[in-house]
Amino acid sequence: MKGSRGAAAPLSHMNSTLPPRSRSSLRSLPGDLVELLSSMRFAVSLLMFICVASIVGTVLAQNRPSNTYVDQFGPFWYEVFDKFSIWHVYNSWWFLVIMAFLVVSTSICLIRNAPRMLRDARSFREHVRASSLRAFPHRVEAEQPVPVDQAAADVRAKLGQLGYAVRERRDGDGVMLAAKKGSANRLGYIFAHAAMVIICIGGLLDSELAVRLQVMLGGKHPITDNMLIADVPPSGRLSVDNPSFRASVLVPEGSQVGTAVVMVGDGALVQPLPFALKLKKFIVDYYSTGMPSRFASEVEVLDPDNGKSFDATIEVNEPLRYKGVTVYQSSFDDGGSSVQLTGYPLVGADAGTFQLDGTVGKQSEVTATGTQGKPYSMQVDITALRPINVEDLTSGRPDASRAAMSLGDHVASVSGSAAGKKNENLHNVGPSIEYRLIDDAGQAHEFRNYMLPVTLDGAQVLLAGVRNSPAEPYRYLRIPTDENGSVAEFMRLRAALNDPVARREAARRFARRNAPPGSDPAPLQTAAERALETFSRGGLQAIADFLQTNTPPAELERAADVVVRLLGASVAELRTITRQRANLPPVTEDEAQAQWSRLAVAALSDLSVYPAPAFFALSDFKHVQASVFQVSRTPGKTTVYIGCLLLILGVFSMFYIRDRRVWAWVRPSANGGSDVLAAMTSQRRTLDFNQEFERLRQALTPQTRS
Repeated sequence: MKGSRGAAAPLSHMNSTLPPRSRSSLRSLPGDLVELLSSMRFAVSLLMFICVASIVGTVLAQNRPSNTYVDQFGPFWYEVFDKFSIWHVYNSWWFLVIMAFLVVSTSICLIRNAPRMLRDARSFREHVRASSLRAFPHRVEAEQPVPVDQAAADVRAKLGQLGYAVRERRDGDGVMLAAKKGSANRLGYIFAHAAMVIICIGGLLDSELAVRLQVMLGGKHPITDNMLIADVPPSGRLSVDNPSFRASVLVPEGSQVGTAVVMVGDGALVQPLPFALKLKKFIVDYYSTGMPSRFASEVEVLDPDNGKSFDATIEVNEPLRYKGVTVYQSSFDDGGSSVQLTGYPLVGADAGTFQLDGTVGKQSEVTATGTQGKPYSMQVDITALRPINVEDLTSGRPDASRAAMSLGDHVASVSGSAAGKKNENLHNVGPSIEYRLIDDAGQAHEFRNYMLPVTLDGAQVLLAGVRNSPAEPYRYLRIPTDENGSVAEFMRLRAALNDPVARREAARRFARRNAPPGSDPAPLQTAAERALETFSRGGLQAIADFLQTNTPPAELERAADVVVRLLGASVAELRTITRQRANLPPVTEDEAQAQWSRLAVAALSDLSVYPAPAFFALSDFKHVQASVFQVSRTPGKTTVYIGCLLLILGVFSMFYIRDRRVWAWVRPSANGGSDVLAAMTSQRRTLDFNQEFERLRQALTPQTRS
């Protein structure tokens, strides 16, 4: 006992040392917290944050790849905004916390006030004192020449005719009539507040909360490495009975998929589906602009539980619903098309070609021969195959800078700028292939090459686009095509330009043809050979640098004109040599061939800044379509619908149902009749209220004393 007292005494002493105000504050902390959560200001503040977040989620495109936001905002602001997860606002931790606090706040407010509102709605307030009725601004005083009971019955009947429910209370020789209508107005407040709670709960059920809780508490770890779905460990797989998820799945034509992918931050989790989807056929129709007008998927749904299957068609706004899972047609993509590419070396004097058989979405390695016969390898990542490209090619500028390696106007694919135009100049220019080349330093460049030539400025050219990053537009190289519609003759000309023997022979032929009669052609041959050699090293820019270094400024313009003419004629001789080596007939000297030579000179000059050791032309392909489905299980959808219904009922009740009350005090008068004193009140005294009070006044008596 003594030991117990000794142990308790210090604790009691410690409590006694706390100031009374501190002990009172600690005891009142739970109550203060409840008051804060149930206050209107706190709820309005939460709603303000939710509204701001919703604006951000509406204006800013959500759930895009990280590099999209880095390119848009820059690395610094990307890091800042990423802390608040504005790229997926509606599933960010702070948005879910605000939603949870709003649910708690509104629930506490509802629990505290709903019983009082219901009691108030059921109450007639018949215990109002008669003397207090004179304080009401809307009152009626009348005298009835009948006894109290008959006068009370008449007043009760007239109130009933006006739609009021009446309760009677006798007080001595007088009668108090308490009437009310519109008590459902109180239900409007309850329904509106309950709707907010229900809608928020439904939103939380449909959010990533279930997946995030499994990641935080259930031992699930999103996969960040590139691996096959079959190799994903159990920690990276969700249960087929996962209550809520939003996932995506890509299904190529002829393939069957029974799992989807849930993105969690920079990683992903595998979500098994209660059924399998087999894409039998993908259907896509196009507008004249090349934009898809309709795309749909004919699928076969296989149920592993009962072994049955059925066919279904999934379109935009026409999803498939089965076993509590909804499958939406989101978009379409390449399903692994096989392509055949013909490679043309762009270095050295080798004019041979090599073949590359690849698959879209996969990386291939190819080995080619470079300068001095040395082999080199390239990593070719084939990223896209576009069978249809609708372009407006009427705005090309023939005076565009060739050294800048730009086409002059931006040629877009189906999803690009031309797709938005509606005019008669749009044409399908055929398929295109997109690929990336990764050099030894790890730097990647993106390329887009068209399969078929197009007519620009009256000449048939093949467009070859290049860019350094997805944030840049493609810059296009115009390669003139031969009579077979290929770039084979141009590539032979490129190889000959890098062959010293061919350059020397072309210079000799040029000098022999253009030297004055009786003069020595050797100086002219030397000049032509030097021009070809300089041009082969750096294109027209190298020629310009040479002239600026070795020509007086006053003679620069005239010298440039002479050298350009000399270069054009020498390249024409070089083309003749290449055609003789290929056993092809010589070309006729006309304007079309002169234009071909000018385009060839421009393209050869642009090749000096073309960031690739080889050019790949699309020879053949087998297109395989794939559907991209959005798969979701949303158990809160019905809850949200119920909340919306309650919200409509609540708003309707609050705005269109008026809570109005009438008290009528009937007592004996001095002359043997009855005095009637009635008062009317309402929460909102509108014009309708004044009109109804006038009807009440006329119903009670046509004559009033005040």
